[in-house]
Amino acid sequence: MFKQYDVIVVGAGHAGNEAAAAAANMGSSVLLVTMNMTTIGQMSCNPAMGGVAKGQIVREIDALGGLSGIVTDKTTIQFRMLNRSKGPAMWSPRSQNDRAAFAEEWRYQLESTPNLDFWQDMVTGLIVKNGQVIGIKTGLGNDVYGKTVVLTNGTFLNGLIHIGEKQFGGGRAAEKAASGITEQLVELGFEAGRMKTGTPPRIDGRSLNYSLMEEQPGDDNPQKFSYHDSTTAVQDQLSCWITYTNDAVHQVLKTGFEQSPMFTGRIKGLGPRYCPSVEDKINRFADKDRHQIFVEPEGRRTVEIYVNGFSTSLPEEVQQKAIRLIPGFENAKMFRPGYAIEYDFFPPTQLKHTLETKLIRGLFLAGQINGTTGYEEAGGQGIMAGINAHLQAHDKAPFTLGRDQAYIGVLIDDLITKGTDEPYRMFTSRAEFRTLLRQDNADIRLTGLSHAIGLASETAFAKVEAKIAATAQLIKDLGKWKITPDQANPVLEGIGTAQIREKTTMLNLIRRPDVDMDSIEQMALAFGIITEPLPTEVSEQASIQIKYEDYLEKERIMADKLSNLENIKINPAFDYAKISSISNEAREKLSKAKPVSLAQASRISGIKPSDISILLLHIQS
Repeated sequence: MFKQYDVIVVGAGHAGNEAAAAAANMGSSVLLVTMNMTTIGQMSCNPAMGGVAKGQIVREIDALGGLSGIVTDKTTIQFRMLNRSKGPAMWSPRSQNDRAAFAEEWRYQLESTPNLDFWQDMVTGLIVKNGQVIGIKTGLGNDVYGKTVVLTNGTFLNGLIHIGEKQFGGGRAAEKAASGITEQLVELGFEAGRMKTGTPPRIDGRSLNYSLMEEQPGDDNPQKFSYHDSTTAVQDQLSCWITYTNDAVHQVLKTGFEQSPMFTGRIKGLGPRYCPSVEDKINRFADKDRHQIFVEPEGRRTVEIYVNGFSTSLPEEVQQKAIRLIPGFENAKMFRPGYAIEYDFFPPTQLKHTLETKLIRGLFLAGQINGTTGYEEAGGQGIMAGINAHLQAHDKAPFTLGRDQAYIGVLIDDLITKGTDEPYRMFTSRAEFRTLLRQDNADIRLTGLSHAIGLASETAFAKVEAKIAATAQLIKDLGKWKITPDQANPVLEGIGTAQIREKTTMLNLIRRPDVDMDSIEQMALAFGIITEPLPTEVSEQASIQIKYEDYLEKERIMADKLSNLENIKINPAFDYAKISSISNEAREKLSKAKPVSLAQASRISGIKPSDISILLLHIQS
């Protein structure tokens, strides 16, 4: 019934979809297996993409040739560029999306992808022979063979849903859990653990009083995520709203603590520190008299509202009573309660940089199965796993990204080197080279690399090459374009910066912190230096490169130093037990992690600089 596939992808969430699309677009025959074809690309939690550091990842996925940016742009209902008041390294795109349209668009994009087949079924196990995965077993009794397998099971592995004292199996609301895979992998020698996450109640928007809330509109001139011309910026944006909890809300929530699965110990999994439940927030931050609640529409053709900031697993009646004490929610009608979910994951230190497991050749893991949280983190892992599954299936060299090349590189290196004891979420602070890894230059950083391995299209590559050339030419031209005091000073006076006394170049003016490219463009147009407005992405790129030249150079020097350590490779079979001059802890951690380079070894928690110096001597001896 089934042919042998190059790549089999298990799970059709954000990680699985990117993995399947990448492998198929690179030329592999791919089978995408999901338990429910109607929930492909489902936004299980909030109906939003991007945000701080996460928006950079979506741009990187797009630059690599992935689909998350395209799907997001086609279903956006509001767009905001966060942190505009800070430096460009912190600018982060974020969108609200139409949940139903998002899933529909994902399915359309995947069904339009050549080489990609689908099968609705539960995967209950793997077919492994001589340390190599060669296929999967399904609940309908089918054995399907493939050269590589990518597991992206999300929260479905032995998923357990909690609402107050009630608990029942499920991968998410109204969907059954998956079993069999965890048990088999543990039997094969893998370490498994439990994590938890949660979601808030969904509310009927017709029952809310928005006049008691603060409106949060989208940007006046919204941008988009994808670099591709096939998408456009959102029109007719919908507003979100902000309100707050209060002491009365907190007191009602506390009445349910004795029935809370989190406080009674029924939940054993590791929860997210940076996205706690509302009961966890009022317990941990008892000094706070209120917490922010974001009221987010689920789409254009539904009244359903996502109550961001009110994630909870308390009993339904406590949820209902407490939420009606929030300003604007006095008459709120609940569509469904919030809940917590526990699920199996596999500590990611068991993976290589390619996301292939160290124990089983050809088996790749991506997404929440690796202990991460977030659509963006899942998609970033998914595209890398799909790329490498394809490359391995065709006996080609692996593809990895360094910490100085992409947030995705930081994400994967953090996971496999340090592991995680809570659901891992990306932040700009995790990236030591964040000035280099901006959202505006993801195409410059990554499209050429992806094109070289056969994923990014010729059109995308040509477009980024043109952008690079146009930016370089504009910087060169700014050094040539000269302007007199009579021409420049009215504009400079208008923006409150010091006037000039002699003729100067526009390059000198743009170097000033308070002179932006709009002012330069205004002068250039007024005096015929240019005859039409500059392309936005080119002018923005030139401005950033000029204004932050010293910072960028400093980070490049640091990145080069890191690269030197990355180039000092360590044989996977290296015997750390023979290094008697380092501590037992260091030997154990190095033996377990099996770092591929001296740089990776230096990032392992507990490894000291002195350990690295001694290790270097043994490697070179």
